[in-house]
Amino acid sequence: MYRFLLTPRWWGINVFVLLAIPFCIFMGSWQLSRFEGRVQEHRTATKQAASDQHEAARPLTSMLPVDKATSGRRVTASGHYGKQLLVPGRQLDGRDGFYVLTLLRTGSGTSLPVVRGWLPGAADAAKAPAPPSGEVTATGALQASETPGDNGVSAQGGLPAGQTAAISSASLVNLVPDRLYDAWITLDKADSGMKAVPATAPDGTGLDLKAFQNLGYTGEWFVFAGFVVFMWFRLLRREAEAVRDAELGLTPQETPQPVTSG
Repeated sequence: MYRFLLTPRWWGINVFVLLAIPFCIFMGSWQLSRFEGRVQEHRTATKQAASDQHEAARPLTSMLPVDKATSGRRVTASGHYGKQLLVPGRQLDGRDGFYVLTLLRTGSGTSLPVVRGWLPGAADAAKAPAPPSGEVTATGALQASETPGDNGVSAQGGLPAGQTAAISSASLVNLVPDRLYDAWITLDKADSGMKAVPATAPDGTGLDLKAFQNLGYTGEWFVFAGFVVFMWFRLLRREAEAVRDAELGLTPQETPQPVTSG
């Protein structure tokens, strides 16, 4: 009854099934490994952030450029504070507020953006305390330049003078004449009554939307594999029933059409 499996049509169906199932399983396993990798990176980044708070600060230049290994590490830089900017629309402890960002001109002549702290409410230059005068040493967590539109960073333009939506050299280069490091730090201890801004994990190490997309794709590929098997059995059963009906003479006969004379 199953001799139909040797027909060219069923050879094609069987070859397709034998290739499709391993492919779907491979793709599902690959997406699952991507999700597991992101989970492990998240755990590693969390542990590193906790340990970074207690490690000795290193010179800024020794930790550049910023990558997953150096993001969040404690660094130190010396210089004189210069131009000050506000970063509106930043939340801390569930409250709306703004960052106070001050450029630290280092001995090399390149300025480092330093987040000296956070204040609640709308961004107001009158509320932001002036930076310390004279030579200072800033110590804090190293962070990569932000990308507008990612991870909650505003891409808003047309802000008032003295404000920036993103902390990045690409954004700040249009606001200040300084040569800038492609990095910034958030102080361990905020200045003048402000609250310290905690460091964030580097991009691609959190359980973000991309991570759960990988998990969703995993389920889709395994569902596809199951669907292929289901459809193969369904076609097999229908073909076998048709063959059985034909052998038992149960195939419906076509009713001849009446011949009409013209």
